[in-house]
Amino acid sequence: MRRAGLGEGGSGNYVASGYSVYEEENEHLQEGLRAKVSALKSLTIDIGTEVKYQNKVLEDMDSDFDSTGGLLGATIGRVKQLSRGSQTKLLCYMLLFCLFVFFILYWFIKLR
Repeated sequence: MRRAGLGEGGSGNYVASGYSVYEEENEHLQEGLRAKVSALKSLTIDIGTEVKYQNKVLEDMDSDFDSTGGLLGATIGRVKQLSRGSQTKLLCYMLLFCLFVFFILYWFIKLR
């Protein structure tokens, strides 16, 4: 009985051809998956590089803020030392002058 490929070897050919179709489909899907994995790998590497760069920037900012804090602390200490002396009137004039200059700068920038 060799109808429709059901004889000896007919069944084997059918199974083998079906197997090769599935094999080709699997290989095609594997290539797609490899491409996606490769894209994800490069994306994670880029993210890691960006994180390292941002951490370095944050460390630099932290050290800059620390040095600025120390500078401001020393300046405030000097202003306090000036205010303890008999030159408080001079200190008030100096602060008023600074406020006046900042007001003029603010006004000048605001007009632009």
